[in-house]
Amino acid sequence: MTEEPLGNDWKLKLRYGRATTPFQHYSLVADGVAGALADGFQCRPGPAVMAMKGWATDADEAVDMLHFICGKVGFEMAGRVEIHETPPDQPPRGNPFGYDLAFVPYDGEGDTDE
Repeated sequence: MTEEPLGNDWKLKLRYGRATTPFQHYSLVADGVAGALADGFQCRPGPAVMAMKGWATDADEAVDMLHFICGKVGFEMAGRVEIHETPPDQPPRGNPFGYDLAFVPYDGEGDTDE
């Protein structure tokens, strides 16, 4: 990534090549079980979905980062993980990182796919 700060117009700089980054932006959604979540996070204990956005070098690194973060916040991945390349809400940094963690509980009865 370019060493100078990207400023407020970072999306335009990335889009038009005035700034570069070795990272891709991803949105990830993981099925699992929420336990006693770390301070700052809320979700009732039990079946839940965790969503996260992040910058990573590739999809594999993004999933590895998700596994690591899940362990730190008290969420156990126990099912599918969906990963999509998406437009970013935060600019890239010098290292991969995740942000905008969100948890959505569900009742856990039956499969929701129809």
